[in-house]
Amino acid sequence: MGAFNHYVIVKFKDGVAVEEIVQGLEKMVSGIDQVKSFEWGKDIENHEMLRQGFTHAFLMRFNGKEDFNAFQTHQDHIEFAKIFSPAVENIVVLDFPSNLVKAPAPA
Repeated sequence: MGAFNHYVIVKFKDGVAVEEIVQGLEKMVSGIDQVKSFEWGKDIENHEMLRQGFTHAFLMRFNGKEDFNAFQTHQDHIEFAKIFSPAVENIVVLDFPSNLVKAPAPA
């Protein structure tokens, strides 16, 4: 099996300091070697009807499911979940192996 992805789409609770949560997430993933890459973004295009309240998407890539499993049980991830989970009103999580159709163009 090749690369493995952890995709999280979030609707944060009202009043949550989202910037602080994102900074904490960036710090957490930076310290975990099993995370091959991490990217995130805030939706700016869709109408509320399509968005359904979800505003942020986070994508982590791993070299394989084994690395993802190690991430799931990593102490830093477990500790950060204690901050992240209470800030979330609704969440969608998808964990899946990659099926690369077109590789990113060289920069």
